[in-house]
Amino acid sequence: MTPTPLNTPLKIALVGNPNSGKTTLFNALTGSAQHVGNWPGVTVEKKEGRVRTDGREAAIIDLPGVYSLAPYTSEEVVTRDYLIIEEPDVIINIIDATNIERNLYLSTQLLDMGIPQVIALNMTDIMRKRGDEVDVAALSAELGCPIVEISALRHAGLEQLLQQAFAAADEGIPPFFNRKFSSRVEDALSKIAKIIYGAVPPEHLRWYTIKFFERDARIWAGAALDGEHRQLSDYEAHRALLARIEGIVAGCEAQLDDTAPSIITGESYDFVERVVARTVRRTVEERSGSEKIDAVVTSRILGLPIFAVLIFAIYYVSVTLIGGVVTNFMNHTFIAHWIQAPLASVLTRGGAALWLRGLIVDGIIGGVGAVISFIPQMIVLFLLLALLEDCGYMSRIAFLLDRVFRRFGLSGRSFIPLLISTGCGVPAIMSARTIDEESERRMTILTATFMPCSAKLPLIALIAGVVFGGVWWVAPSAYFLGIASVVLSGLILKKLKRFKSKVSPFVLELPAYHWPTARNVGLSVWDRISSFVKKAFTIILLLSIVVWFLSRFGFEAGSFGMVSSLDHSLVARIGDLFAWVFMPLGFGNWKAAIASLLGLTAKEQIVSVIGILTSAPAGGHGAGAPTVLALFGGQKLAGYAFMAFNLLCIPCVVAVSTMISEMRSRSWALFTLAYQLGWSYAVALMIYQFGMLAVTGRISAGTVAAVVVLAGVLFALLRPTARRGRKDVDDKITPGVFLS
Repeated sequence: MTPTPLNTPLKIALVGNPNSGKTTLFNALTGSAQHVGNWPGVTVEKKEGRVRTDGREAAIIDLPGVYSLAPYTSEEVVTRDYLIIEEPDVIINIIDATNIERNLYLSTQLLDMGIPQVIALNMTDIMRKRGDEVDVAALSAELGCPIVEISALRHAGLEQLLQQAFAAADEGIPPFFNRKFSSRVEDALSKIAKIIYGAVPPEHLRWYTIKFFERDARIWAGAALDGEHRQLSDYEAHRALLARIEGIVAGCEAQLDDTAPSIITGESYDFVERVVARTVRRTVEERSGSEKIDAVVTSRILGLPIFAVLIFAIYYVSVTLIGGVVTNFMNHTFIAHWIQAPLASVLTRGGAALWLRGLIVDGIIGGVGAVISFIPQMIVLFLLLALLEDCGYMSRIAFLLDRVFRRFGLSGRSFIPLLISTGCGVPAIMSARTIDEESERRMTILTATFMPCSAKLPLIALIAGVVFGGVWWVAPSAYFLGIASVVLSGLILKKLKRFKSKVSPFVLELPAYHWPTARNVGLSVWDRISSFVKKAFTIILLLSIVVWFLSRFGFEAGSFGMVSSLDHSLVARIGDLFAWVFMPLGFGNWKAAIASLLGLTAKEQIVSVIGILTSAPAGGHGAGAPTVLALFGGQKLAGYAFMAFNLLCIPCVVAVSTMISEMRSRSWALFTLAYQLGWSYAVALMIYQFGMLAVTGRISAGTVAAVVVLAGVLFALLRPTARRGRKDVDDKITPGVFLS
């Protein structure tokens, strides 16, 4: 590898296992000088940042966390393709010193690549507290590359790490990694290397050789092997070379009585164990604090109840206790009395027209203000969730729910999209790409948006705080309504042929518990809140103006103009066309209907529309409980059904667009949208009708319809599972990337 000129910014690839502290290190090195996007062609997150030291600049590329470079997930494909195709100047391989054996397996694969490398030995402070010690010099000699002890959390050793990385890049010399396999394997690798020599970059020869020995599908399908036969680089010559390699691999497998991937994996772990035995000194001690905590929070009996109590507490604190008080101040004092009232007075004294005063005060300030007044609740909610994520607890929930999810066709992998969906449904849908089994992936996409995202939180807060007067159970029940919908939908859908398949395996590392860092928690909250604020001042602002005009203008007394009653407005006429659909759900009036319809563009818009439609024309400041409750005929039960329908219904247009793209099939996308619409209507119908039956004791046509729907749901849950037929052609994904 040619050394990079001194005046050229270096490309430093940050690689490591999940939970090794890689994200913490990336944030510590780059600070605010970073940006996030997606890798070309895939929806795996891409993070890049800049760092300067000693007058030199480098680009830090934070590659997805992986356990190996086998191309089984999108993350593994992205990481290894970047390393091979983009050829960074140096790799910083971050290793968790408390789990050194597991981390070193990935390190051996990275060292085989022949790219200059520096190992960042992280969390050594925690390791020493356990009484363990690492002989860094001996370990560096074993692996053939420099090792720097760091603490990414405490920003210790980072300057030395960057200096070593710059030095390794300047030298451009690959690691002196002399790991050898058994003699029979090395003999086979030597023969394969002679065949592919000249067809692959010489610095990557060792890595390619091992991958051909493992029959790596992407390498076999994508590598153009014309090396020593450049004049015969047609299909037949290519197949002949692969046949020669296959003969070598099959012969070695027969000699060792094992498969090639298992041989490489087994001997790699044998090497790691020998290195650790020579370089790491351990002391035998009692169970760690994390293990003691896990004995309780991950137990079969107490695990899920503890999770339920935590979620109830988080939603109660964020929506009712702290968030509710601050939101009331924002809505009724800050926006209504401190902004709307003085602004209306100024516009009136300035002689502004009635329509202009109404547009600015009620349309713009009222519409956008109705949404942003809930930001304090969202900050509290996302802060508490980020604390649970950063301390390591959410990994335990994925482990717990894996046992539950497997009973209805999903695995613990599906919990990650569900968790991400509490922030936004779009990245949640994208994150389902890490699920290998196609039908499980599609089921996850279908159900992920049942979880209440940040856009739905204002609606939850409105119903819980305004309609129910801050009753403690309303807001948390919205979260569990989403989980229940995921569970029941999984039980129903797995009975269908198109969803019948094996559940993908779920391997999860449980990191040690640690104190959350203010930086990581702050960045997590900011990422979620900033996107919400941007939407509030773009899409919500535009739609609020449109809704105000449609609600203040219409035909009255035979002429078109501003109306004295909203019932004569244009939006009322539009809402009347659909109101009858929602009558069995308890909110069959045009205002609730139009709020639900516009909620399909953006869920925040529901609260914005309610804020506009429940304020008096031309300057009524803010919507109170009586006016909002009037939307539901004075019935709190109808308000809860309204919330349930809009939480579970088709998500916003951006999420729908992403869903269609990820499904890669029009029929699958239409089925998903139809199911979500039908499920949300069925749930809201049963909530309202059975609730009214319990309160009034009267049976109506709606009650009969709810009974029929319940019978259908029970039949779908209890009917025998359909047998899986021939796998659909569109279910198969054949990757093909030419690496040479």
